[in-house]
Amino acid sequence: FVFCKLLRLGPNWGFDPNPLGMLRYLLVPTIIGIVSGIATEIRLYRTFFLEEVNLDYVRTARAKGVPESQVLLKHVLKNALVPIVTNTVAVLPGLILGQLLLESFFGIPGLGAYLVDAIEANDFAVVRAMVFLGSLLYIVGLILTDIVYGLVDPRVRLS
Repeated sequence: FVFCKLLRLGPNWGFDPNPLGMLRYLLVPTIIGIVSGIATEIRLYRTFFLEEVNLDYVRTARAKGVPESQVLLKHVLKNALVPIVTNTVAVLPGLILGQLLLESFFGIPGLGAYLVDAIEANDFAVVRAMVFLGSLLYIVGLILTDIVYGLVDPRVRLS
């Protein structure tokens, strides 16, 4: 209501297949998708960084005279990325489900609206296929997480 009616950022229902018109219809669902979970994510990431900033190796680097930007980027960020990557993959199923609900709520023709229509019509074959697709995407996300662990932290080896 606030984004569509009061701020007039875009229409609240429908979809335009024209690429420029599509942006008008996708602006409000995208803003809602981002804003809905950003506060909890920022607090969690802040906690990860604050835990790393107070560790001994960070104080040692500062005592040796390493510039603050280098301490934050090379020491703190590098070690805080491992739990951030883990949390990102843990949030992925909820993100996919949230996008499915946003699609059906805003009338965007996509997998979300298709799944809601299949549930309402008791089309269990489509529901099973969507559950399989979601599970497959989650497994691929876990595999990518393990690969990113190796890139973020050289101590983690895939063997």
